[in-house]
Amino acid sequence: MIFNTKDTKDTKEIHHRTRQKQFVVVVLCVLGVLCVWRAQLAAQPDPRQMAGIPRPVDDLPNGSVSVRVIRGGFTNNIPNQTVELHVGSTVLTTKTDAEGRAQFDKVTAGALTKAVADVDGEHLESQQFPAPEQGGIRLVLLASADKGGAAAPAPGPPAATGPVVIGGQTRIIMQPGEESLTLYYLLDVVNNSPAPVNPPTPFTFEMPTGATGTAMLEGSSPLATANGPRVTVTGPFPPGSTFVQVGSQFTVTSGSFDIAQRFPADLTQYAVIVKKVGDTKLVSAQLAAQQVIPAQDETFIGAEGTPVSAGQPLTVSVTDLPHHSTTPRWIALLLALGIVLAGVWAAVRPHADPAAPSSERKRLLGRREKLLAELVRLERTRGDEGRDHDDGYYKARRGEIIAALENIYGALDEGTRDPGGTGVAA
Repeated sequence: MIFNTKDTKDTKEIHHRTRQKQFVVVVLCVLGVLCVWRAQLAAQPDPRQMAGIPRPVDDLPNGSVSVRVIRGGFTNNIPNQTVELHVGSTVLTTKTDAEGRAQFDKVTAGALTKAVADVDGEHLESQQFPAPEQGGIRLVLLASADKGGAAAPAPGPPAATGPVVIGGQTRIIMQPGEESLTLYYLLDVVNNSPAPVNPPTPFTFEMPTGATGTAMLEGSSPLATANGPRVTVTGPFPPGSTFVQVGSQFTVTSGSFDIAQRFPADLTQYAVIVKKVGDTKLVSAQLAAQQVIPAQDETFIGAEGTPVSAGQPLTVSVTDLPHHSTTPRWIALLLALGIVLAGVWAAVRPHADPAAPSSERKRLLGRREKLLAELVRLERTRGDEGRDHDDGYYKARRGEIIAALENIYGALDEGTRDPGGTGVAA
């Protein structure tokens, strides 16, 4: 049977609308995740590929080792289980808690260490490793699912050196806020090999400059940790996907936000999604097929990314972000400082005629304060209204006030007549 493969105009339109609807669904799902700081659920790694392998972490006290004992899988912890930690020629002993974890603190830094447990006659040992000086070590001891002590499942193939790529369902999401922006990386790190691999270079990267509050999101792989702005994924990477999901906050003081991000693996397939606020725009030469998507009374900008090699920067700019101008703030601050200095100057300057009538002096001081207050209001009004303000009126009125103030200060110094005949309204 022969089919005509040429798409008609209607067929192409249907395909376009279908792809757009699918993209809307993806955006809504991702933004629903952001609202509660939850990431897409990642599949648990195979415990057989993690059993006995020490994993450096920074969420334990320095020099600590945490040993988790499980039976068959991560959902079956073994509580009240005796665990030994062999540190050089010394053996430390403790028992697991309700979550199956036994923790050893203040282990001698650099000493060769391994964890040992005997579960229902089944002997479990970890790899030998040097005790950490900074941070801690987490590891898992896996007993077989058969409580009778049958042999544990055969471990998978050993880890080899091999590449990983960042692709699949990778999303880079930016959510503008009130003079801030939240950046999320939902990275799908893919190992296309049937066996665990360790990349040739450590899988670590720094969040963009200015990042604060960097944290791993729920659902991220336990292999991934954040230490300040640095994100590290400790291998080996199991076959398939390893989800690395991290978020950071940035302060936005201008109308644009720029990132130049370098990843330690090839970025092969990804999308960039930005919540559109006002005239927000997404600019990058490395993005294609950009489109604006209205959904549920909000608007999003979505774009497909082109491949970026490992170590090369992915450069993205978000422009026309909402922000408050700092000019009125500075004007008000300078005016307040000027008033304070003028008050200090008037207070410490010696008067030419200290015998001047007190009532006349009080009247001049009161008039001076009113004029200074009016000058502050005039400057603030001009700062708020910007170009729409009547510049001629502003200049004329400001000149009148300044002239009147000069006369008042002169009269206060000389202790003579009221300079109010200048025609300036009180």
